[in-house]
Amino acid sequence: MMDNFLLAHGTGQSGDQILDDCLNQLGDIPPEANFGFLYLSDQLADAAEPLIDRLKQETGITAWVGTIGIGIIGGGTEYYDQPAMAIMLGGFNEADFQLLPNLRADDASLSTELVDWCNANDFNVGLLHVDPATANLQQLLAQLGDDIPAAFLVGGITSSRGRNAQFSGQVLQGGISGALFSQAVPIMTNLTQGCSPIGPRHVVTQCEHNILHSLDDRPALDVLTEDVGEVIAQDWQQASGYIFAGIVNKNSDQDDYSIRQLVGIDPDSKLVAIGDYLQHNDEIIFCKRDGSTALDDMERMLLELKKRCGSAIKGGVYVSCLGRGREQFGNHSEEARFIHAVLGDFPLVGFFANGEIHKSALYGFTGVLTLFV
Repeated sequence: MMDNFLLAHGTGQSGDQILDDCLNQLGDIPPEANFGFLYLSDQLADAAEPLIDRLKQETGITAWVGTIGIGIIGGGTEYYDQPAMAIMLGGFNEADFQLLPNLRADDASLSTELVDWCNANDFNVGLLHVDPATANLQQLLAQLGDDIPAAFLVGGITSSRGRNAQFSGQVLQGGISGALFSQAVPIMTNLTQGCSPIGPRHVVTQCEHNILHSLDDRPALDVLTEDVGEVIAQDWQQASGYIFAGIVNKNSDQDDYSIRQLVGIDPDSKLVAIGDYLQHNDEIIFCKRDGSTALDDMERMLLELKKRCGSAIKGGVYVSCLGRGREQFGNHSEEARFIHAVLGDFPLVGFFANGEIHKSALYGFTGVLTLFV
């Protein structure tokens, strides 16, 4: 693996102007660089094809992965509401990575060649980018995990106010794409939650689709009200912006839960509707969105990674929720800067997503940091 990944990022009036600046930042491309990570703000989505074509021509690198974001990350800077680009170049043994082709609900099976590669190379981590219009996403992730049981999948769902696009060697739309890395590529990853529990776990004892009838054999709304308190419960419309349901991921501890929005309540029938389908015996934990506890949990994640890394970090990809970043921490790139404050200076790219993937599960209001070490 290349000792020092290269980073370039910036903003400007046009995609070509920004790319000119980024190429100047990169300087001479070392011959061992053979892999590119690319994140474009949604203002550049329609220029994705010519930009990638030019990147291939100027750098000689054909393997590019990435996506579009309403916000993107380059180094310690978060770019919103402006044309922007973030590029990171790395170098790997050609036998140690494979680009993941576009997987769709109607054709989600991996090729025999790709499955054989995963089995032969002790498949390690998959970096995924997902079109938000992808049908049955959670089932697709589960199937991908079945096809390659050793999979540890990370990544996120494209965010855009216009065109959705993902990059895997070329510009794609729809489905899941990305890259797979073998065990020979040292990678560490961790997740931080943006919401903190406000009560104990509850067992789903009766539900229908996404509607909770009872928790712990009690009316669902009574349990929710008990956890959040009477004052908050008096104004559910306001509370819906910072009170959420966490679906506890099976075979995990309390810290591993996928946040889903509360989408409605029925005070007469004491029902609660959330933004995901539920099953009997699922576990729910109600949570609040809280900037200070989110920052504390992010510090926990970063310190754990720092302890595990040992050596210098070659490069990283950070996928954070659109509900984090400027929405939770302010307008001065606090989230990206905090990563560097704890871990030191290293090439970092990423984007703010419509949903985050970690350990093959779909999350919300989280940050997923993946490090090449």
